[in-house]
Amino acid sequence: MPDSHADLQDGRQLRLTAELRLKKGTAPASRGGALSADALGVLFKLASNPANASEGLKLLHELQTHQVELDLQHEQLETNEREFVQELAHYKALYDFAPCAYFIADPDGNIIESNQAGAQLFGLERDELGGCPLAGFLSPESRPLLAALLKKLRAGAAHASCPVQSCASEAGSGPSRWQIAANRSPEGETVLMMVSAGELLPGA
Repeated sequence: MPDSHADLQDGRQLRLTAELRLKKGTAPASRGGALSADALGVLFKLASNPANASEGLKLLHELQTHQVELDLQHEQLETNEREFVQELAHYKALYDFAPCAYFIADPDGNIIESNQAGAQLFGLERDELGGCPLAGFLSPESRPLLAALLKKLRAGAAHASCPVQSCASEAGSGPSRWQIAANRSPEGETVLMMVSAGELLPGA
């Protein structure tokens, strides 16, 4: 529920800032909200009558202050948007170039997205992984372990992990031990996974 007191304080601060900017002549550039011809006509009529001049000036000041408030709010929105874009780029870089294999999968374990390390782990390009079942990269013995992990997450668990074994590679090398750690996404529609590669199994 919105904090009405905080909103009131923000409104007062905005008004004080707008009035100070007007006084110093440092108001931000108008975002196209100049007074209309009709409004200017009304103000001119008020100002031309000595009995209403002070009222006209007050109204003009109020409109100018309100315009500056709108421009300040627009300025803040633009700043927030720039900061959001920078923050998003920062976290995207952390995900894409992390040394660990990260995957976003659907609740059934089909890969939706992978970072660079995840693609390298499976020896594929990132765009080739979309839609691939993670179980397809595991040995037959490990697939039930992954299925149990996913079932646990679908049942409401926030986190689950299990050790698995990879398939033997087409190049002829043996399987490796992997550790899968998975979380449900905050909205519960996807699964966030980290796959840590272990050593090559002895005798493989």
